[in-house]
Amino acid sequence: MATEILIIDDNAEIRLILEEILFETGYKTRLAANYNQALTEIDKKLPDVAIIDVKLDKSENDGIELLNHIKTKNKDIPVIIISGHANIEMAIKSLKSGAFEFIQKPFDKNRLVNFVNRAVENIKLKNENKSLRSKLFHSFDLIGKSQNVSSIKEQINKLALSDSRIFITGPTGSGKELIARKIHKKSNRNNSPFVILNGALLDARKYEIELFGEEKNDGSISYGALEKASGGFLLIDEVTEIPLETQSKILRIVIDQKFKRLNSNHDIKVDVRIVCSTSKDINKEISDGNFREDLYHRLNVFNVNIEPLNKRIEDIPLLVNYFVKEICKNYNRREFEINDHNYLLNYNWPGNVRELRNLIERIAILDSNNDSAKILDVIKESLSKSKDDKFSITDNLSVPLREARENFEKEYLTTQINKFGGNISKTAKFVGMERSALHRKLKLLGVKDFN
Repeated sequence: MATEILIIDDNAEIRLILEEILFETGYKTRLAANYNQALTEIDKKLPDVAIIDVKLDKSENDGIELLNHIKTKNKDIPVIIISGHANIEMAIKSLKSGAFEFIQKPFDKNRLVNFVNRAVENIKLKNENKSLRSKLFHSFDLIGKSQNVSSIKEQINKLALSDSRIFITGPTGSGKELIARKIHKKSNRNNSPFVILNGALLDARKYEIELFGEEKNDGSISYGALEKASGGFLLIDEVTEIPLETQSKILRIVIDQKFKRLNSNHDIKVDVRIVCSTSKDINKEISDGNFREDLYHRLNVFNVNIEPLNKRIEDIPLLVNYFVKEICKNYNRREFEINDHNYLLNYNWPGNVRELRNLIERIAILDSNNDSAKILDVIKESLSKSKDDKFSITDNLSVPLREARENFEKEYLTTQINKFGGNISKTAKFVGMERSALHRKLKLLGVKDFN
């Protein structure tokens, strides 16, 4: 497909000259003669590169406004600003706003073509890098046969058909963002942006700028997540970290479906599907006064909860096989096998699916010969570093052997029962006991009998 250049200039002769030059160079072009035509062309389809005159028919800074509008939709698109009234101040302003190059009229043909060629190379390189960076994560699927994962897959199919707000809960690394992306991919907004605002990573003073955007004193605009996600999805990750004052403004947005940029009196309509997520106990956050209950009820039209990996142990072998296949394909390595799953099944996985994925990636990098002993060593070394073990050998050194053994058996069997979702038959088979013998042992140890 030919690279497409959008030419925006109110001078018909300049538009024709640029069109001829770029056609001779092998590029496809689209034209816009004024500000409103330019907006229509940009919103209809984003070009690969844009060439924009600074001054059109609306104001002295039409070109800068259009530059900001393009950057809101895709910050990587190169924009070349041209001007017949150029000065150093204008050049600096355009470059600060994100222009790829600034060129003064009358322009040299070879210089212009050189700028355009470099801009095309730039966007192609960025797209390739973006594709490589996201290929591994975005190709991942929601893997598992546990009741929890099976239920979530059904929920994803149903939620993709609606536009309702969603609240996703689950521990860090369990797959909350993946769930949101799957809903987006299956929805009728799948060709529109998927924007993430991470509440845990923002400086408290920058929440509102990042969310609403800002109109600066020099006339430039900083677009926020709400405008960047226009027509698509906005995932507010770790939403409980957002300050209460900002929470009240989000509530107004949800109710009124409009907002104002900072330092602006102009209302902007909202067309965004909001998805929120948190790894915290939301009910505790509300009772502690950290999160507005009225906002929660507005955002929690539909709740999706993904359980920690140690509560869906039957998913672990499936995830291992899946990650081995996907990661080895990404690294162009031979697929390997993990013959002994006992270490993986008995581990508590404080980092959840993300930790398991990282472990498989570590094995793929460190083991080049599909050496089962080397693979097991990597697993042992990686999992031994966890500080999340509930059973402490040190705590049991001060008690008699029989009591220490009972403590260990109680902790061990309770962990196994929880991992198998309370299923005694599966637990008995895994630990190597008859079902009836396991019932007697649990009763003797004072462990709840799950039946």
